[in-house]
Amino acid sequence: MNRNKRTEIFQRLKANNPAPTTELEYTNPFELLISVILSAQATDVSVNKATTVLFKVANSPESIKRLGVEKLKSYIQSIGLFNTKAENIIKTCTMLLECHGGVVPEHREALEALPGVGRKTANVVLNTAFGHPTIAVDTHIFRVSNRTGIAPGKNVLEVEKRLLRLVPEQFKKDAHHWLILHGRYLCTARKPRCGACVIEDLCEFGNKTEYD
Repeated sequence: MNRNKRTEIFQRLKANNPAPTTELEYTNPFELLISVILSAQATDVSVNKATTVLFKVANSPESIKRLGVEKLKSYIQSIGLFNTKAENIIKTCTMLLECHGGVVPEHREALEALPGVGRKTANVVLNTAFGHPTIAVDTHIFRVSNRTGIAPGKNVLEVEKRLLRLVPEQFKKDAHHWLILHGRYLCTARKPRCGACVIEDLCEFGNKTEYD
């Protein structure tokens, strides 16, 4: 896929959705961080359902730490892996208080040092909370990048690096949201809705041509 085609793809995605954002509900970087930790192997809908209640009771490192692991579990038990996530969240709150003055850090290394925070979670926080041009590759973005030919790769890190290199600069900040929403609602895993896709004629799905 050449640069002109990639540019056209993102121009169309932007025209179709000029201001894309996460579907996780949050009001500050800390709430976003907790929501993203909870979203691992869970849907945004299930996370929002839990955090709508949780954040009314506790939405800061101090208040969530005061809840403790067992009380926190009662708010997030509808979410997969809630036992491990509760433990990681309490540890993260403790680390934020002890090492960062209770503030979510705006640096990758500091974010990835937090319990339960990997590269993908750090990328989401950096991009969505702080406006960094990062791209967090999840299953949706991995699928769309490979299926369309935008940035094919054998693993998520390879796809991320190719996206950062190949996505035109003016679209890089919002690329994460455009691609994840496209994969979630149109370029789905089993039955992609090609007929409703705004980039169908540019997509290389099924094309065996070697990608550049």
